[in-house]
Amino acid sequence: MTETTAPDTAFSPPTRFAVPGRIAVSNRTAALWQTATLTEIRRETPVVSTFRFAVPGWAGHLPGQHLMLRLTAGDGYTAQRHYSLASPPDDAGHIELTLDHVEGGEVSGWFHTEARPGDQVEVRGPLSGFFAWPGDRPALLIGAGSGVVPLMSMLRHHRRRALNVPLRLLVSARGPEELIYAAEYGAETTAVFTRRAPEGMPVGRLSAAHVARVVAERPTGGWEAYVCGSNAFAEHASRLLVAAGQPVDRIRIERFG
Repeated sequence: MTETTAPDTAFSPPTRFAVPGRIAVSNRTAALWQTATLTEIRRETPVVSTFRFAVPGWAGHLPGQHLMLRLTAGDGYTAQRHYSLASPPDDAGHIELTLDHVEGGEVSGWFHTEARPGDQVEVRGPLSGFFAWPGDRPALLIGAGSGVVPLMSMLRHHRRRALNVPLRLLVSARGPEELIYAAEYGAETTAVFTRRAPEGMPVGRLSAAHVARVVAERPTGGWEAYVCGSNAFAEHASRLLVAAGQPVDRIRIERFG
């Protein structure tokens, strides 16, 4: 489950939202539970997998939004969790979730040990507009671990629509084998490895130099910064952004743990 932190003066998308080429989605639609059928499972790292679902009634979302997922056991017991959407908004009739295998986690545990294509769950959303990126302004994305999931939705949307606005991604992982979506990153991405790095790359946490270098590009209109990760990482990255000159009211934070 994630907690979203919003500065009082931050831009807030309207209640109804639309991505170019998609219909607007109302709160009423987002409140309805829909059946999602698992169609594919892709391994991302030793403990992280992406789960692709067919949801025929899915009306679209903005990159950065999340949904509520409900899992119902045979005896009627239900468990609900919030998960960020990894898929771009125009992946018609399908959504993707990328989940850590959390030790002791009843929902993530089921997905990683029991779920098979053809299984069905229920989803409701999309939810929350604060962390959403409309695709109409430069985006500076900073994530660690599974915090990169909503940022990948933004990156995929940027590529699929060939958007002209600048987008940069700083992603932190313990080592190359734990870097989620490793094969998808391009020139817009800088990876930071905190414990093990490929030969020739430094080892260390996200630094002031990493952040200042990107903030200094100062595209027209300025950056909208999106930070997602653990509480400790979100605080660290936010302080680096402010120190580099990023306006506080243009930093959006989603944190977990």
